[in-house]
Amino acid sequence: MMRSLFSGVSGLKVHQTKMDVIGNNIANVNTVGFKSSNVTFTDIFYQTTQSASGPNAETGAGGQNAKQIGLGSTLGVISQNITGQGGAQRTDNPFDMMINGDGFFVVNKGGQNYFTKAGNFTTDEAGTLVNGAGNTVMGWQADDDGTIIKDRVSALRIMAPENLTADPTATTQSEASGNINKEDSAFANSEPINQYVPYSMKFFDGLGYEYEAMYHIKKEGDGVYSMNLYNITYDGKPVENLEAKKIDAENGNPAHYEYLGDPIYLKFNTSGNTLKQAADGTIIPDDDTTTTIATTVKAGGLIGIYEDIGDVMNNGTAVAIPDLPASKGKNFTLPISTMMAKNADGTDTTTNAFPAGADVVVSMAKVTSYGSSSTIKSEKGIDGIGKGKAVGKMSSIGIQTDGRIVANYSNGDTKVLGQIVVAKFNNPAGLEKVGENLFTTTLNSGEFDGVGEDITASGDKFSTGVLEMSNVDLSTEFTEMITTQRGFQANSRIITTSDTMLEELINLKR
Repeated sequence: MMRSLFSGVSGLKVHQTKMDVIGNNIANVNTVGFKSSNVTFTDIFYQTTQSASGPNAETGAGGQNAKQIGLGSTLGVISQNITGQGGAQRTDNPFDMMINGDGFFVVNKGGQNYFTKAGNFTTDEAGTLVNGAGNTVMGWQADDDGTIIKDRVSALRIMAPENLTADPTATTQSEASGNINKEDSAFANSEPINQYVPYSMKFFDGLGYEYEAMYHIKKEGDGVYSMNLYNITYDGKPVENLEAKKIDAENGNPAHYEYLGDPIYLKFNTSGNTLKQAADGTIIPDDDTTTTIATTVKAGGLIGIYEDIGDVMNNGTAVAIPDLPASKGKNFTLPISTMMAKNADGTDTTTNAFPAGADVVVSMAKVTSYGSSSTIKSEKGIDGIGKGKAVGKMSSIGIQTDGRIVANYSNGDTKVLGQIVVAKFNNPAGLEKVGENLFTTTLNSGEFDGVGEDITASGDKFSTGVLEMSNVDLSTEFTEMITTQRGFQANSRIITTSDTMLEELINLKR
């Protein structure tokens, strides 16, 4: 009877342990990334009152089985349902993540790496990606070109100051479009100094500052116009040494400007015939049938741009325009790099107006000379190339399904800031829980190599804006609770019944 008492006690103990595990599972039914556990029992020592014996051929006696009395039960295994996927809870937080697969996030606490299924991340004051407990999320870094460096994992400082902005780029190309009307009233202004149509173009320098260059377009003859750089401004104010000088009227000469640099000249086709050009820009006569035609220019279209077409001006008075030689193309260059080092009068300057400037190639190919209003517009870049960029401010950030963290900036740039990796183990059930949704390695789980792996390498992926919830199944837990309660109750009956029997034994002697 004493044996039955102790068997009952052992039964109570293991059922109490199972109830503890069930209680912990239910308590964590809403814990992010929690993995449930379950308990199995095993029997323990046996008292053998008679060993087994085999049959005896000489005596004819048969064999007998061993006679053993069990001494109760003990805890067998507390196993983790670590591969069971929990449900997904939508949060719409761009830093919340869920692993669709068997991997674990790698986080660092006090210099040691731990592993978790809980992907509720945020950023701290230093811009480092952390979980709710302040443990840093580990991953791979990206170089300046956005290439992932697959080295040992390190903290992801995605909101660090250097990532909050995108580098600017100097404008290298610009494109004009619109029309210049030879009968525009501006060309007949009573003041010769004001006989021009304005044209402005904006561009960025290499530091992200936006400037505006203003040209005066003057009529020099039939179909020929000069473009004269009047000034370059920043924030509406002329840059030092980059504004034309006004020369007052004197000695019978009208007031005029000393413009910046030399003018460039635009020549348009004023005939009704279509002009034909060879590849080198030479105008092909209509009776020439042997030269290969590269382009055609309709009436009112730009033939070409010239740096020098002779003495076309005489103190502001237009003179006869000579016949032009072969075209030099339809682009001209705004020489920013030269203006960096020179004043308007050609002398060296002590200040750099454009410390990170670049020459800007300007295309005038889309400008016409028709009988409509004069409207000249300018766009940065030619066919989207060479536009340049201002300094970009981070406008949004997101995490791709492969864990790459990508930032978008106000200047149109995108930048890869790093990549979240996962750790995988040969026996994930062998990991040890250490609280705070964290696991650590054991001898039976396998070690972490310190590098991790791309989640897509095994066909898995991340889901962003969602969290993996607990994989606790309440229906199973409550069923287990009922059987555990009944098991505990039955074992208590062993003790009370054994006690009653002992009481009867004691009462044999009155």
